[in-house]
Amino acid sequence: MTITRLTRSGVISALAVLALSGCGLASAGDGDRTISIIVTESEPYQEPTEIAKELLAEEGWTLQPTYVTDIVQPNQVVSEGEYDANFFQHAAYLRQFNEDNDTLVEPAFTVYDAPAGVFSVKYDTLDDLPDGAQISLPVDRSNNGRALQLLADEGLIEVDQSVSVTELSQESITDNPKNLEFIEIDQQSSAQTLPDVDAGFSTTRFQVEAGYDVQDTMLAFEDYTDLFAFSVIVGVGDGERDSEKIQALQDAFQSEEVEQWYEQYLDGALPYNGQYTTENIGEQWETYLAE
Repeated sequence: MTITRLTRSGVISALAVLALSGCGLASAGDGDRTISIIVTESEPYQEPTEIAKELLAEEGWTLQPTYVTDIVQPNQVVSEGEYDANFFQHAAYLRQFNEDNDTLVEPAFTVYDAPAGVFSVKYDTLDDLPDGAQISLPVDRSNNGRALQLLADEGLIEVDQSVSVTELSQESITDNPKNLEFIEIDQQSSAQTLPDVDAGFSTTRFQVEAGYDVQDTMLAFEDYTDLFAFSVIVGVGDGERDSEKIQALQDAFQSEEVEQWYEQYLDGALPYNGQYTTENIGEQWETYLAE
């Protein structure tokens, strides 16, 4: 899948400030009342952002979202201070991106969880997979290791146990008794390319959006106790987490209106997660970085 790289000039769409009554969000002060955010161009990101925009407008803030399909630019522009925040990634991806690109982006708060699994439209169980079966994996390192760890947990391969899940790669495989062939693809095309492989790792969101029945196509599902690594977060620049802008943004994204939207979307396939806030996410992030 070709990643669209939008230019950084002329991409912000001006949004009108609505002078409506307050609903409990952090109110804008006398300073800059505009919040810029770069967001993935897909429904579970766009719709909550539009809800947040309306809630923020009621408090005198102007939220200016830019929607892109690029999964590289959002961290770059936030790290460089061109945008106040981004909304497109889970914590594991952010950690790996910062390490690989020397960017300074930190999570401000969580919004929802992104469960994933191994799916197939050709086979009913993992045991049915033939020798030499083709398995698609996400090309980005954090999700690549996530997929390999699930396959290892299910007994299809063995991996080096000394390597953390977000560092796992095909080089970490120590035994592959079925001689599985791994094909690395852009994670956003995982569901669309499922008919071309024997099985593939994908999030439930991509499966449902592609029209698949999750239960009918699922061969394995993640079972992990700490959801933080794969919780979708709003990312901000280094040291900006406690700013008035980001607090107002959190109030909007962690509102009842946004929570209700996720409860209804795809019959709750994407669990809302308001567990981590600007007050407690810093300690969790530092712990995660030290793993």
